[in-house]
Amino acid sequence: MPGRVIVVKRRDKLGWLERLYVPMIVKGLRVTAGHFFRNLRGFITGKNRTDFVVQWPEEQVDYPDAFRGMPVLVQLPDGQPRCVACGLCEFACPTDCISIVPGELEGAGIERYPEAFDIDMSRCMFCGLCEEACPEEAIVMSRNVEIATYDRASMTYRKEDLLVPEDYLKRRLDFLRDEYDRVDEPPSGPERS
Repeated sequence: MPGRVIVVKRRDKLGWLERLYVPMIVKGLRVTAGHFFRNLRGFITGKNRTDFVVQWPEEQVDYPDAFRGMPVLVQLPDGQPRCVACGLCEFACPTDCISIVPGELEGAGIERYPEAFDIDMSRCMFCGLCEEACPEEAIVMSRNVEIATYDRASMTYRKEDLLVPEDYLKRRLDFLRDEYDRVDEPPSGPERS
């Protein structure tokens, strides 16, 4: 239910003062000044602060578990990527920023591995489709979003740059596993027959 009903007077003629939008400009300035002085008082006294300020880079924002930052590869304890070079993430990527060159291992538990795994971060839109397509949980979205550079060539990340130990990605991997195990229940309500 709405808090209150606002009646829009579309057919009424506006007076010359209303056509200049002066009352609305004054109302907007009043709201802005109210926020400014309330935040200034809280900043000076240190009490009742309602502003959200992060003193970056000394303070870091703790992003929620569902946050999607830069995609990275999960590194196994032996230093190799968990990736089996199936190419599903490359196929799922809408911007074609992922390129994989598969190779084969002989006598290992994993038959294939990526000889080269490159992501062009200047084209990546952090959509997470690569993460959803991966059957091995080998590529996940990290919390890293601070990847600015001065040239475009340094925005291409190679396999060695993308490898992150599994311990650092535990929070994201736990979130993904909880999402996979989630059972959607139908909404409660009148039964349909």
